[in-house]
Amino acid sequence: MNDTSSTDVGMNHSNGNGVRGDADFIATIPGSLAPASEAPGVPPAEVVVVSGTSGSGKSVALHALEDAGFYCVDNLPPELLRDFLKLERTRVDRRVAIAVDVRSAQSLPHLLPLLQQLRDEGVAIQVVFLDASTDALVRRFSETRRLHPLSDERPSAPGGGSENSASETRRALIDAIELERELLAELREVSTVLDTSQLRPAQLRIWVRDLVRAERNRLTLVFESFAFKHGVPLDADYVFDVRVLPNPHYVRELQPLTGRDAPVAEYLRAQPEVNEMLAQIEAFLARWLPSFEVDQRSYLTVAIGCTGGQHRSVYFAETLARQFRGRAATLIRHRELDARD
Repeated sequence: MNDTSSTDVGMNHSNGNGVRGDADFIATIPGSLAPASEAPGVPPAEVVVVSGTSGSGKSVALHALEDAGFYCVDNLPPELLRDFLKLERTRVDRRVAIAVDVRSAQSLPHLLPLLQQLRDEGVAIQVVFLDASTDALVRRFSETRRLHPLSDERPSAPGGGSENSASETRRALIDAIELERELLAELREVSTVLDTSQLRPAQLRIWVRDLVRAERNRLTLVFESFAFKHGVPLDADYVFDVRVLPNPHYVRELQPLTGRDAPVAEYLRAQPEVNEMLAQIEAFLARWLPSFEVDQRSYLTVAIGCTGGQHRSVYFAETLARQFRGRAATLIRHRELDARD
């Protein structure tokens, strides 16, 4: 996510299907949505709320949702939201995506109760929260020279200003990012989180499309491989470290291969400690999976890390996904390998 298309700061896009970009979404909306019984033959509206830290890629996510057939809306007047959803029920199963921006900070405390109220009224709502490390966000704002929505300082001109001025500007940007995290903390807690720190825009588009295609009303297990040297994914619910296991990297003929290749899989299956750890992780997840389902969790992200994110973690993610495929909906992500494709 290093190019300018990866940030959603100050981006506004429009076409005949709606308006896309950062949204100011005010949640204090009166009225009620007609129950599904009033619209025979039409399923409840499906709404995806896209939120996250500024610069994390919300605009890229909205592009992906529009490509997946969603009607993407930005800055819809709050008084029209319920009427808008009623109107959408008269259409042929059209799905809606709405962006939520931190500039609606005063309304954020009302957003969670509103989302629950709409769910109670029969609206299928999925909240996707995009996040990234502070270093990644600072880099993106520096590259685009855009102003953070909560920052009072203007970015300095290229090559201008003293070293102290640049340091103060960076500090002000970090303060704005941390304030934004505080304001969005409660929404993040109840959302499906995607860590975009290491993602290119193409990767993010694929991951977002995978999320909205996952089965509804069923817990989805996301198995994600990663390299510890590039940091632990921010969206992980559980993290397992497999660096203590034999490393195929040191076998010359296996070095250029990945954990998806048969020779690497055969090598790892022949290691007793690999099978032991795999069985223990599977048993742990199998034991607690019913509890997560009772808790009505939509997604559970299980991150498996090794040194380079190429062999062991990839093999574990692929194997665990196969083992759980009959028990839950599953998604596979390979953070480092996907970045190469």
